[in-house]
Amino acid sequence: MPETVISAKNLDLTFETNDGPVHALKDITLDIAEGEFVSLIGPSGCGKTTLLRVIADLEKPTGGTVTVNGMTPEQARLARAYGYVFQQAALFPWRTIEKNVALPLEVMGLDAATRKERIASNLELVNLAGFEKKFPWQLSGGMQQRASIARALAVEPAMLLMDEPFGALDEIVRDHLNQQLLKLWAKTKKTVVFVTHSIPEAVFLSTRIVVMSPRPGRIHDIIDCDLGPDRPLEVRETPEFLKIAHQVREGLKAGHSYDE
Repeated sequence: MPETVISAKNLDLTFETNDGPVHALKDITLDIAEGEFVSLIGPSGCGKTTLLRVIADLEKPTGGTVTVNGMTPEQARLARAYGYVFQQAALFPWRTIEKNVALPLEVMGLDAATRKERIASNLELVNLAGFEKKFPWQLSGGMQQRASIARALAVEPAMLLMDEPFGALDEIVRDHLNQQLLKLWAKTKKTVVFVTHSIPEAVFLSTRIVVMSPRPGRIHDIIDCDLGPDRPLEVRETPEFLKIAHQVREGLKAGHSYDE
């Protein structure tokens, strides 16, 4: 059995605001095994990104526990156990692509030769070899996001935490990047936790899909996605794919309130 690398037990998070407490997460219990690709899906405001940020030590829970590689989220962050990919590429416009990828390596104090090797290998991994000297504004949105993935991979993390990285892209570019991400995952065997609003994206990419209900965010259902490792885009037209997509949609509907 693969080792559990992320474990949340009875996790709660409440934000205190001027208008009173906001219950963002409630009683979240979830184990993620090494090498899994787990997508978090749910309506806006259900706590998908908040849960990802708790795992990444960007938010502190108010109840329950979280461990990442057997450590607290803070210890895992300091150990660079994960790479984080944001909704926007978050590249520095005054730095070239290679220098953007180099930034965390400079912070780590790695020598020039090691930095050069990691930059080259990870840009090649995301099909950006040859664009090292370009600036972010010279690349398309999809290429910028691939550069941000290369930057996250450069620190050699055990896992990737991805917060709707393709949400702002058009459908054709998104399909292409979904294919590239799936190939990247198959090649690196890294654990991936992926936030999305898209049912087809979640089904296409994932080994499991966590369906969340509106605030306070709870886990409504966890759906296995047994489509095998070889997933061309055409798999989305198969009965197996459509059956899983229907399960996810029904889970979202069952957990959603339309009263507001």
